[in-house]
Amino acid sequence: MELMSLTALELGRKIRSGETSAVEAAKEAFSRIRRLDDTFHCYVTVDEEGALRKAEETDRRIRSGELTGPLAGVPAAIKDNLCTKGIRTTCGSRMLEHFVPTYTAEAVVNLEKAGVTVLGKTNMDEFAMGSTSETSYFGPVKNPWNQEHVPGGSSGGSCAAVAAEECSFALGSDTGGSIRQPSSFCGVTGLKPTYGTVSRYGLIAYGSSLDQIGPVAKDVSDCAAVLAAISSRDPKDSTSVKRPPMDLSAALKEDVKGLRLGIPRDYLGEGLDDDVRACILGAAKALEEQGAVLEEFDLSLVEYAIPAYYIIASAEASSNLARFDGVKYGYRTKEYDGLHSMYKRSRSEGFGPEVKRRIMLGSFVLSSGYYDAYYLKALKTRALIRRAFGRAFERYDVILAPAAPTAAPRLGESLQDPIRMYLGDIYTIAVNLAGLPGITVPCGADRQGLPVGIQMIGDCFQEEKILRAAYTLEQTRTYVRCPAAQE
Repeated sequence: MELMSLTALELGRKIRSGETSAVEAAKEAFSRIRRLDDTFHCYVTVDEEGALRKAEETDRRIRSGELTGPLAGVPAAIKDNLCTKGIRTTCGSRMLEHFVPTYTAEAVVNLEKAGVTVLGKTNMDEFAMGSTSETSYFGPVKNPWNQEHVPGGSSGGSCAAVAAEECSFALGSDTGGSIRQPSSFCGVTGLKPTYGTVSRYGLIAYGSSLDQIGPVAKDVSDCAAVLAAISSRDPKDSTSVKRPPMDLSAALKEDVKGLRLGIPRDYLGEGLDDDVRACILGAAKALEEQGAVLEEFDLSLVEYAIPAYYIIASAEASSNLARFDGVKYGYRTKEYDGLHSMYKRSRSEGFGPEVKRRIMLGSFVLSSGYYDAYYLKALKTRALIRRAFGRAFERYDVILAPAAPTAAPRLGESLQDPIRMYLGDIYTIAVNLAGLPGITVPCGADRQGLPVGIQMIGDCFQEEKILRAAYTLEQTRTYVRCPAAQE
């Protein structure tokens, strides 16, 4: 029995019933990591000794009846921008290459309370800035479906690790599609919750008003279970929201009769690959055949989403990354002449090209004379985008959209043209600007055999609706294991 081929909930049931154990599951995960990760580079750091020690403790607590939750004993991976006490947390950057936090992110604490075994930290675009997981200081992640292609980003390591079955599920973070887009490229399911549902305490910030932590897993049921485990009101995060305890299992039913689905015409036009369009429309048709009401509509302001997003995100990144100055912690240059020289050289050497590009853009739009022209205008555009979604959700329960214009591009293609990489976020960033929940579910493949995912977007705090639609679609398809997972 291949334990890593099971879903997280299936594995959890076998551990609780005594058919296997948390230790055996962790050992199999590490065996796969040793065998595959030199090829795909999903992880930056693994903690085999610590994970096996915690798995032993988990087995003891399960036997004593102390741990009864659905994820107890299940091995998981954590994106490397979530702090983990005693385990290196790098953000994929030279700046934090040797940083070991003294505390753990609240979302990870909640997983540990549920008895999850943390295997290690997954590779990512540096400081989550990128859409391909190629900007990491530690080298690019490769797509388990075809190692000549990218896995997407910035949570590419988490999505690739799930696809290659190097863990049962993973946590990622989503600033402008960083869970949903790589989930599409890697043929897995990724969920970005409503902003404020999951505490951002311990998440090393990129864009504070946009970032949200969420699960990546093999299927919708796993994502729902993980979201229920990690969501909480946290006094340490002023943006976290107090929500009633979520019993998302009730949403996992094959029933979309009468559910109103909208597809923006703006998302099906120029720039969308024909294979991707066919997969999206095929998935929409499958839901319509299950009883959903399908309609195309115009979602205004789409063309303004990318400029508004990159102005706001870069401005927040410029502010958030100012703390990495070589003084308190992180990388410090060895040769400098005075304080100003140390700042300049430490930041120049510690940050990669994409991070420096966004810091400079953010500093520019926040500077005197340009603040009103760019940053304030972007904030006003963001408010208009929120209103446009608000009007749409008066008519529709769920909005269907592509997760990306194409399937996974080849390694190196996107880095040659940063603007093209930014334009690849066109279908995902508006969700973050409006703080909405979204999920990506596999819905087919292009002519090269690379996965394609459909994105389902809901109104704020309406995760149940998108989970129901996603679960129903999932029942019409068979989960396809990538070639690497079958090795």
